[in-house]
Formats: sequence, C-alpha cells, structure tokens
Amino acid sequence: MNTRIKTFLEITFLATLFLSVSCKGKTEQSTEANTEQIETAEKLGKEYTSAYVCPMHCEGSGSDTEGTCPKCGMDYVANVEHQKDGHTH
Repeated sequence: MNTRIKTFLEITFLATLFLSVSCKGKTEQSTEANTEQIETAEKLGKEYTSAYVCPMHCEGSGSDTEGTCPKCGMDYVANVEHQKDGHTH
C-alpha cells in the first residue's frame, strides 16, 4: 500500500510540474496579445476611422470628405479601399 501512495504522489508531482511549465508559455502569449489589443485600441482615432484617411495616418488627419492631409499634403484615400489593400493596422 505504501508503494501505491508513493507512486500516486510522484505522478501528481510530475503532472503539476508539466502543467505549470506548459501554462507559462500560454500566459506570455496572452500578455503579447493583450499588448497588441492595447496598441490597436490606441489607433482608433479619426486618422484610422474616418471615411477618408491619410495613407500615412498622420495625427489629426482624416475626414468624412475627400481632400488632402493637413500634415503631409498627401491625398486622402477611401478608408474602405485602404483596408482592402491590406492596411488593417
């Protein structure tokens, strides 16, 4: 009976060790994902959400009508088309 208890405790210890090591990587990945979500949330200004945006996303740019960026002078592009081209940041 004593051998069974010892074996049970060894298996329990190894399982706990394995789970704690495997969960550590998941926590680090979750932290990276949270950081990306925070950075994305910071980019929700009108330079990212307006109907027309500057391709350079200059601060304070963006408009509901066509025009040019007041910061860099580039022509605004339709946000829908800009995102369709893979610019989903």
